[in-house]
Amino acid sequence: MRWTREKLAAGAAVALLVLTGCGGSGGSSGSSDAQDKVPATATGSLEDLAADVKCKPSIQTDADEIRQGVCKNTDGQFILATFATDRGQREWLNGAKDYGGFYLVGAKWVAVGEQKTVTALRGRLGGTIEEGASHHSGGSGEGGHEATHSGHTG
Repeated sequence: MRWTREKLAAGAAVALLVLTGCGGSGGSSGSSDAQDKVPATATGSLEDLAADVKCKPSIQTDADEIRQGVCKNTDGQFILATFATDRGQREWLNGAKDYGGFYLVGAKWVAVGEQKTVTALRGRLGGTIEEGASHHSGGSGEGGHEATHSGHTG
């Protein structure tokens, strides 16, 4: 069975919503050791990266283009995905980030979870943190109306 990038991104987005509860940022703005000491970006297979953060992944997708699993360790629960190509990784990220969330991005790998989780993972895996689109109106009083939601025309 061949997985399309759209199906993989949609699957990752659903998993992200389950992991994060579609919640907004609940993290503190204070500095932590994980933010202060960022190692060189890790490389390796899904299993290698999982071992680096002391988790055993529950594999969800095992395809030529992407391998993806759910991990849980003392930092929290997160999705770990590895990619065959840089382009495949960027296309997946571009699709998945529409659903919000926090993404720790490395060399042909991504970890997805709550902000505090990916920040802690960054202390072991390196990489850069990217934030997906926010689908919450916050304190604007807009109530999330689709016609006024950023990125939508009314």
